[in-house]
Amino acid sequence: MPTQVKVESVEALKERLGTAKTAVLTEYRGLTVRQISDLRKQLKATASEYKVVKNRLARIAVKDSPLGPLAPHLKGPTGLVITAQDPVSVAKALQAFVRANPALTIKVGLVEGAVLEAPALKALADLPSKEALRAQLVGALQGPMSQLVSLLTASHRELVRILQARTDSGPESKGSSQESSS
Repeated sequence: MPTQVKVESVEALKERLGTAKTAVLTEYRGLTVRQISDLRKQLKATASEYKVVKNRLARIAVKDSPLGPLAPHLKGPTGLVITAQDPVSVAKALQAFVRANPALTIKVGLVEGAVLEAPALKALADLPSKEALRAQLVGALQGPMSQLVSLLTASHRELVRILQARTDSGPESKGSSQESSS
């Protein structure tokens, strides 16, 4: 029979998971309380949250939700990272923490509906952020467009230069052309 505390815990977890675009399951075995605190601080900087969850309660919370594919991976000591923000920044923060604290193991992640294993999350961490990718895309699109504009205006500039050169030479060129025809 579920206790009131467990029911409230499941409801609170469901509420948090309802807004999450990204969720990552980790195994924190071997980490000290201080290290987990440091991880929480680093993840808070990326607008994400780290919560140690009870597997049974987490399975109930993710059941019939978009995070349902995570249920089979809820085994052992499990920490849950959730965010509604950019998944790349979360993956980068986790990878940086894992480099410093190899006791943390990334099990699996759910990023915008797709289940990603640990190597795929590491590859995600190696990607630039969304803003950097957008800037690269704008730069890639802007370069050829500016070249096209330069090419299209080049013929007009050349015509203007030729006409300007003719007007600058003025009546001298008319006189010399009339003398040569006589």
